[in-house]
Amino acid sequence: MATPLAEKIKSLISANGPISITDYFALCLADPEHGYYRTRNPFGRDGDFVTAPEVSQLFGEMLGIFMINTWQRHGEPRDVRLVEIGPGRGTMMTDMLRVIARAAPNLYETATVHLVETSALLKLTQMETLSSHGDKVSWHESFDGVPEGFTLLAANELFDAIPIRQFVKTPNGFRERMVGLDENGELCFTLGVATLDPAMLPQGISPPADGEIFEVAPARQSVMLTICERLIAHHGTALIIDYGHMVTNYGDTLQAVRAHEYDPPLAHPGHADLTSHVDFENLARTSLAAGVHLNGCMHQGDFLVGLGIEQRAASLGRDKDETMQAQIVEAVHRLAGAGNGYMGELFKVMAVSMPAIHLQPFKPKH
Repeated sequence: MATPLAEKIKSLISANGPISITDYFALCLADPEHGYYRTRNPFGRDGDFVTAPEVSQLFGEMLGIFMINTWQRHGEPRDVRLVEIGPGRGTMMTDMLRVIARAAPNLYETATVHLVETSALLKLTQMETLSSHGDKVSWHESFDGVPEGFTLLAANELFDAIPIRQFVKTPNGFRERMVGLDENGELCFTLGVATLDPAMLPQGISPPADGEIFEVAPARQSVMLTICERLIAHHGTALIIDYGHMVTNYGDTLQAVRAHEYDPPLAHPGHADLTSHVDFENLARTSLAAGVHLNGCMHQGDFLVGLGIEQRAASLGRDKDETMQAQIVEAVHRLAGAGNGYMGELFKVMAVSMPAIHLQPFKPKH
């Protein structure tokens, strides 16, 4: 059964020819009428996927601890802009603020909180979640709207939802992968005319076979540059957490998730969440080229353990019954565990700062 957005995309393609993966990705997520983020609340058990903050309060609390440590390393500036881009339901920020208010009242009292959110639906949920913080919290349609000043920024699962381009290796070099129509008028992958500058390909690994896919993400680089420019102008630290890989490589990582199951990317446009893996090596290179200090990139599990998630879990479970204690242990395992399907290994954490400072739990560069 074709979705309303599928019909709209088909008529676009039959009128104008195939569209790029970028355009398909953007339409699926942000079409004003049928786009996934415009029409539904995708988070949590009733939604299509569960993000780390929804697994346990421990996630946001560890991020709160990271922000306090970072603020201290920067010399405890006043009037901090605490920013989150793509704040979901507001759960992570709530958990962060609870820790900050308790453990660093000076930071909490002088800071303002800025949420960058494009979905009116999610903004309403966030307002409810964060209502106890009153007028300390403000909302912005875009990052440009966040007032100037020292910035501590968090972005969890932001970059994986920013559209990518895909190129396919053919006997005559790389050609852009597009979405077109097959002989039955159904959506299918096809090749466009755009080619790829070989300088963009990963160096020093064996050349790809025909049919291999290489992903580039100019829109992600552009967001990273905007963040870096803010840090250069006003100082601070940005923490990026996402599903992805630390080394640039070939491979198709475009995926759709619907009701917690993987779905073919062309099957239900507008009814499924579309993402692709984040290339952290590329984001790191982009940041360094912009002139900020790269604190490092590590697995989410090592990051959380380094910040003391196990100790925090133990104190959280201290006077609880066995069921509750088991839930806490399971949550830590999901967030920080290594191995198949656990976020601890699948997710990576990268931090960049201006000026250059050493931040726990990243290892200092020698």
